Amino acid sequence: MRIKVKNMVCDRCKSVLKNDFQKAGIVVEQMDLGEILFADGTEDKKERIREILNQNGFEWIADLNETIIVDIKKYLLEAIENGLSQNLSTYLSQKMNKEYSVISKIFSAKEGLTIEKYFILLKMEKVKEEIQMDNKTFSEIAYDLNYKSSSHLAKQFKAITGMSMTEYRNIQDWDRRSLDQIV
Repeated sequence: MRIKVKNMVCDRCKSVLKNDFQKAGIVVEQMDLGEILFADGTEDKKERIREILNQNGFEWIADLNETIIVDIKKYLLEAIENGLSQNLSTYLSQKMNKEYSVISKIFSAKEGLTIEKYFILLKMEKVKEEIQMDNKTFSEIAYDLNYKSSSHLAKQFKAITGMSMTEYRNIQDWDRRSLDQIV
């Protein structure tokens, strides 16, 4: 049995769920961001699965449009982690095997903002994370996130957060949102 899960956006999420399913005697064959594949014979454990998901702040998704949104978010997170070397619309169309206009309309209608705006918000949270880790220069962060220049990233960061990246680094009273809280 394969299910889609809303708000499962990091390895910590996967670890918590794996642990809780194991404690409940529910065998997980594979777990990816936003998706879980259970071993055969788990059909009769649906309510317990739903209960474990809900206890941990996750949601079992049955609606087709919701599953599309979960997939979009998963692929956007992958694009940030692995670097996006092509146009965002082309990337998502290829990953989802659907026309970009279709997935874009579904996303905008359900989430209240465009995929591009959401992607920028994700990137800004990644920038905040990198600044907090203090391992990279602003130029390296810009390069890793495929900005044409660090000044482009700096302008976008200021437009979104209201402060420069240097100001953000210096305040050290960081107001990052978890990735599942964006939108």
